[in-house]
Amino acid sequence: MPKKDADRSTPPPLPAPLAVAVADSHTHLDMQSGTPAEGLAKAASVGVTAVVQVGCDVAGSRWAADLAGEFEQVHAAVALHPNEAPRLVLGDGDGWSRQQRGAGGEDALQEALAEIDRLAALPQVKAVGETGLDYFRTGPEGVDLQKESFRRHIEIAKRHGKALVIHDRDAHQDVIDLLLAEGAPERTVFHCYSGDAAMAKVCAEHGWYLSFAGPVTFKANQELRDALAVTPLDRVLVETDAPYLTPHPYRGRPNAPYLIPVTLRSMADTLSLHEDELATAIAANTARAFGY
Repeated sequence: MPKKDADRSTPPPLPAPLAVAVADSHTHLDMQSGTPAEGLAKAASVGVTAVVQVGCDVAGSRWAADLAGEFEQVHAAVALHPNEAPRLVLGDGDGWSRQQRGAGGEDALQEALAEIDRLAALPQVKAVGETGLDYFRTGPEGVDLQKESFRRHIEIAKRHGKALVIHDRDAHQDVIDLLLAEGAPERTVFHCYSGDAAMAKVCAEHGWYLSFAGPVTFKANQELRDALAVTPLDRVLVETDAPYLTPHPYRGRPNAPYLIPVTLRSMADTLSLHEDELATAIAANTARAFGY
C-alpha cells in the first residue's frame, strides 16, 4: 500500500484529554472499526464520557437502542435518514445503501415508521433522528416522500417527549419552514450544522441547538465559524458524525468519538474561550438537549 493511502487508513493519535468531560452528540459506532466497548473506552480516556448513537434505518435504530440498553454512557437516537424514506418506497437502484432493494411502496415506509415509533418509546432512546431533508443525494422524485417522513418523525418526537435530531443538507429553508409549520419539539438539534450566521440567528430565536462537527475546523469554512460565533453559548453542541467528517489536521482519516477534543479546542479558539469553559457549557447543553 502506498504511504499516502496507508496514512489515510491510519487512525489519528489520541489528543490530550479534556479536563472537563463532554459528550459526542452524534456518532455511528456501528460504522467504525473495533468494538463499541473499545471505542467508548478510547473516548473516555480523553474525556468524552458519553455518546449519542444515531440510527439511520430500522436495523441501525434497533442496534442503537440495544447498545444504549447495554452501555450506560450510550444514548440512542432512532429514525429513518431522509434518504432512506424514498429508497423504501421507490427502491435503491443506485445501490448506495448497499442493500439493492426493490421498490416497497408506501406500505414499506409506513411499516418502517411504525417501528421507529415503537423504538422511540424505549427509555434509553433519547431522540428521534437523524431526520430532515437532504436534497444532495435524493432527486426531485424523493422530496415529497422525505417531507412526509420528516413530518412523521416530528410527530413521533413530540408524542414521546424526545429530542428531534435534524439532518439538513442543501435544504435549509425547507427544513425551517417545515419545522415551523408542524411545530418543532421543545428540544430540537441541528446535527452537523451547515448553515450560515443568519440561519444560526433564526435557530437561536427558536431555542434550537446547533451541533458543530469537523467541518468547523476546515480552513475554507469561515462561514461555519461565523455561525458558531453568533450561536448562544447555551445552544452549542459538539459531535463527530464518525466515521465521517474527521477534523483538521486529520481530514480524510477515520473519525471516532475520541477526536472530539480536537474539534472542541478549535471551537474554543473561534470563540476566544478557554476550552474548559466551552466544555462545561457543552456538557450541560448536551444533557439538557437529550434529557439524560
